Amino acid sequence: MNKHTVTVGLAQIAPAWLDRVAGTEKIVAWIDQAGGESCDLVVFGEALLPGYPFWVERTDGARFESALQKELYAHYAEQAVVPERGDLDPICEAARRHNCAVYLGTIERAADRGGHSLYCSMVYIDKQGRIGSVHRKLMPTYEERLVWSPGDGHGLRTHSLGAFTVGGLNCWENWLPLPRAALYAAGEDLHVAIWPGSIRNTKDITRFIAKEGRSFVISVSGLMRRSDIGDGLPQADLLRETADDMMANGGSCLVAPNGDWVLEPEVDVETLRVAVLDHRAVLEARQNLDVVGHYSRPDVTSLHVNRTRQSTVTFED
Repeated sequence: MNKHTVTVGLAQIAPAWLDRVAGTEKIVAWIDQAGGESCDLVVFGEALLPGYPFWVERTDGARFESALQKELYAHYAEQAVVPERGDLDPICEAARRHNCAVYLGTIERAADRGGHSLYCSMVYIDKQGRIGSVHRKLMPTYEERLVWSPGDGHGLRTHSLGAFTVGGLNCWENWLPLPRAALYAAGEDLHVAIWPGSIRNTKDITRFIAKEGRSFVISVSGLMRRSDIGDGLPQADLLRETADDMMANGGSCLVAPNGDWVLEPEVDVETLRVAVLDHRAVLEARQNLDVVGHYSRPDVTSLHVNRTRQSTVTFED
């Protein structure tokens, strides 16, 4: 990395579905691969550790007091990530070892909210292996609300990465103009959008955000195939019976600040794609549009952002 450039890796992989330990090992192996490519940043898809809840829409997930849904949720919660107990330590160590920052989609079992509810959390780990932010998805989408809880603004933060300032959002919250504006105002010029996996999501919005923000935009998706459903899972036969051959087909891509493709969407394969980004392209693109700078009117419209980590109780001992 020179003073103008960073090398980024887009890790489009399938999860070790609903198996936190195996999933961690797989992610570490892909960080090792990114480190071998001298990546300054490697990005993984939404909810990759331990996996996206693909079963909900396929197994009557909205049925109240369903024994099946309770069993699957309990397993999901057992396999979720608790950063405070060290679940991400092997990934942090891999980031430190390779001097490579990481954005990773996780399902977080939030210790500060009682430890039983689940959040779709986008974790940033810096080059020193330190967790810089945990962004809990503001609004789970559609059937996701049956297993994930709404997050808060605490994770709406950006991070310095060489000449760049990087930030990110989970899946459909990338469509929300106000959280995007919050990140722009925090200096973001490298935006990371993570997805469970679908080219239908990434092919349009990645270019749109790049042209709106005059930033580089990375979209990274996961894959999910029927063959990724392991024998040891609860209700494995039912999960396979109700699954599609391909439930998430990827579509990871990278766009320049002028809206041109750097890496066009790719589907159906596990792959690490690498590119070198030059910050001078951001400065050139901001010459005629900077939506929180010279092309804004804060005297007319402005945004208030609450970044307090929300809780139901405050203890005073």
